[in-house]
Amino acid sequence: MRKSALTGAFLLSLLGCGTTEYQVHEAPLAGVTEPNIENIKGHMHFLADDLLEGRDTGSQGHEIASLYIASEFKKYGLMPGGADDSYFQRIKFRKSLLVQESPSLSFEGEDGFSLDYPKDYLVSPNAVYQDAAIEAPLVFVGYGIVSEELAHDDYQGLDVTGKVVVYLSGKPASFPSEEGAHIASTTQKRKYAVARGAVGIISLQTPSNEEVRPYQRSLSYIHVPRMRWVGDDGIPGNVSPEIKAGAYLNLASGKRLFKNAPRTLEDIFTDLDDDKSPKGFELPLSVNLAYQSTHNDLTSPNVAGILEGSDPVLKDEFVIFTAHSDHIGISKSVKKDRINNGAMDNASGVSVMLETARMFSTLAEKPKRSILFLAVTGEEKGLLGADYFAQNPTIDGEMVANVNLDMPLLTYEFADVIAFGASHSTMGISVDNATQNAGIKLTADPWPKLNLFTRSDHYSFVKQGVPAIFLVTGIESKSPDIDGSQVLNNFLATNYHKPSDDMQQDFVWAAADTFTRVNYEIGLELANQPAKPAWYRDSFFGKTFGKHLTDK
Repeated sequence: MRKSALTGAFLLSLLGCGTTEYQVHEAPLAGVTEPNIENIKGHMHFLADDLLEGRDTGSQGHEIASLYIASEFKKYGLMPGGADDSYFQRIKFRKSLLVQESPSLSFEGEDGFSLDYPKDYLVSPNAVYQDAAIEAPLVFVGYGIVSEELAHDDYQGLDVTGKVVVYLSGKPASFPSEEGAHIASTTQKRKYAVARGAVGIISLQTPSNEEVRPYQRSLSYIHVPRMRWVGDDGIPGNVSPEIKAGAYLNLASGKRLFKNAPRTLEDIFTDLDDDKSPKGFELPLSVNLAYQSTHNDLTSPNVAGILEGSDPVLKDEFVIFTAHSDHIGISKSVKKDRINNGAMDNASGVSVMLETARMFSTLAEKPKRSILFLAVTGEEKGLLGADYFAQNPTIDGEMVANVNLDMPLLTYEFADVIAFGASHSTMGISVDNATQNAGIKLTADPWPKLNLFTRSDHYSFVKQGVPAIFLVTGIESKSPDIDGSQVLNNFLATNYHKPSDDMQQDFVWAAADTFTRVNYEIGLELANQPAKPAWYRDSFFGKTFGKHLTDK
């Protein structure tokens, strides 16, 4: 990892951008609509430099990265798309940290018992209550899932008002992959519980989850803080204040909880082996759970630039490109190199987005729809910056499509791209046309069981009804000697979320050229096509969130 090559004079000039009001160019910069690889190299070298210390959310390094991105938007003549006629949408965050000595958990009733933290159970920092505590009866609710679409209701016939629900982690194996990932998410399970009057939750480890993510591995994260954005009302976003406290039990602790229950947990696990959803019942115990969290408030910005559309009507419809500018900061390690530079994750995505913005700015005739280029913060903390923007947009118009760029692998020449979510809306047609224009092909999701459509910033827009895709480099190589899947696996095993994700990797800049061309072509298609993208009527996400539906 190289030492910083940034001069003090340059930093002072960059930081000065934050103290002056941006002026928009009256005319676009001269140029042609071809990617300039040297631009992408320059952006990546800056964003992944040691000086930025891994761009952690709320850190000075991320603030510098945000100022850099804003200065590039200004240079391209993009209109400020943030708050108060600036390029920035500053978000207030709450960082919560568990007081490790504070958790206590006991169960009262026949053969009541106590558990030890963290050997037997885990609790997460609470963003609402610094002193979280609950004492209430227990009710087992199976997986704790309610879905009209899948004719599934684990709460049927149960009264959980004022009680703590106990549910199995995960979902039935028969559930569709992407839809199931949403329906069985922790956020949704909390909503099901709150809607039925529950005041607390206890999640149980299952044998299948133990195989995928052993409980012992979770102990490595007990000192990690949790972060939530905070609204103008002072309440953290996407939390359920009605849930006063919660805990996660390992296999052995869960079995103790069912000792005198109508069914043992071993019997219930047998149901899971047969993909049966166990029926719920009251447990003959009440719980007493308490723990403490510390709260620290901070801020961090999204950065937004607008290329205004040329059509007097369609310019009020926005195609949104997103790429997260944050990373995970500095590791707690005894190793000499502790800076997680995040070159591939996601300096590469931001750099491609910046070059795409520059290419659009050079067009003599602008696209019909407006295009918003949005660098979001807090992705590594739970897709927070994108979620805040999607719920609190700074633009005066309709968001009609989102293209998200997160961690494109630029270390081999790929022959295809993958657009997670393309099959759910007419965006798939647009992307297919764009890839053909760029001389490569579109490949269907090769890993449907990983539920990647629900795991990056685009999903925040999906939940607001906006058709979206998550665009990544494909796994088919132009060279017969290279296995794209193996390249991805090697990166995940050796460099992902590690200090070695830096600019010393063997980048293939022809791949950056191709990916930028594809991204640009997708933007052209979406911004100029007569009709705005629409969800397919038979898509779960279209039926659940969509505003504009169409038949396949």
